[in-house]
Amino acid sequence: MIDTHIHLNDEAFDGILESIIEEAKKNNVNRMIVIGCDYNTSVKAIEIASAYENVYAIIGLHPSEVDKEKDINLSWLRSLVKHEKVIGIGEIGIDLYWTKENKDLQVEYFKKQLDLALELNMPISVHSRDAIELTYNILSEKPYKGIIHCFSGSLEMAKRFIDKGYYLGIGGVVTFKNTKLKDVVKEIPLSCIVSETDAPYLAPTPFRGKLNKPEYIKLIVEEIANIKGVSASEVEKQIDLNVFSIFGI
Repeated sequence: MIDTHIHLNDEAFDGILESIIEEAKKNNVNRMIVIGCDYNTSVKAIEIASAYENVYAIIGLHPSEVDKEKDINLSWLRSLVKHEKVIGIGEIGIDLYWTKENKDLQVEYFKKQLDLALELNMPISVHSRDAIELTYNILSEKPYKGIIHCFSGSLEMAKRFIDKGYYLGIGGVVTFKNTKLKDVVKEIPLSCIVSETDAPYLAPTPFRGKLNKPEYIKLIVEEIANIKGVSASEVEKQIDLNVFSIFGI
């Protein structure tokens, strides 16, 4: 199994990272992609990816961090993205949940990183919260490729992203009792789904509210399988194909 979106560089894993990765391997989670959200977390993502054979990094500037960014040209990103273990640009996007006041700045940085991804022919990992239509419109401007991380939109919006060639990141929310994400997963093809934990956040049931771990990806895969009426092994195999199609790993 593969976790396409995890924050092993989060302080929640300080001091326990080795055991977290070993437990993941014991539970058949043999590939993980660590996500950067700014310069420091991107550097740490690369350091972790470099230390473990089957761990990779996606780096970028998260929309919640744009007000703190001093490098308007993101020269650090252009430099770090050359590392051999970096396989994409992210977590980038638009987040209007916490504030709408810096929307223009969020859009500016989002587009700069999208242009870099297009220039380097790299996939993207997109964060969108309370901004799904705006995100879609921006992504429709050019032929970008990648994942809509932690997808939480409607079935109609899911189909629109899929029509544009995007994959949807499905995580622990799909295990929650009354989530509408179950209906979305039921109606979209497996060929458009990738699995993610977003650990240490959004732990699946029955661990909701606790520290999320990459080993819990199996609970997400099993729930997807239950919803689709297929075996967990079939879901695993298709997600492997999807991840290879996006990242070549």
